Amino acid sequence: MGHAGHQSHMLIYKILRADEWSAFQSQGETLGAPIDLNDGFIHFSTAAQAQETAAKHFAGVEGLWLLAFDGAAMGDTLKWEVSRGGADFPHLYRKLALSEMLWCKPLPLVQGQHQFPDDMS
Repeated sequence: MGHAGHQSHMLIYKILRADEWSAFQSQGETLGAPIDLNDGFIHFSTAAQAQETAAKHFAGVEGLWLLAFDGAAMGDTLKWEVSRGGADFPHLYRKLALSEMLWCKPLPLVQGQHQFPDDMS
């Protein structure tokens, strides 16, 4: 299977504020947060990028949720595009469905730092 590029089963992550997460649950789909609506795509992060994203965009924010998705299952509407610092970030160019979510965990704020799950990959 040794094809170049990203793994066939690649987890990507979305961080949502509490109100965005409750809206996603009630509607069953989302176009993302205000920044996503503004940019025209939904921003995701890899495991390595998620902590930096939290520190940069959600510093000091309580009540965050970490949602995990299988990037490989999203098809051609998921594009890997160069973002800040020259790194490839996953961007989704369609609505995100709640049924696609693999799991969701709270991101507690402990002494000013978001506590990510140990088993992120």
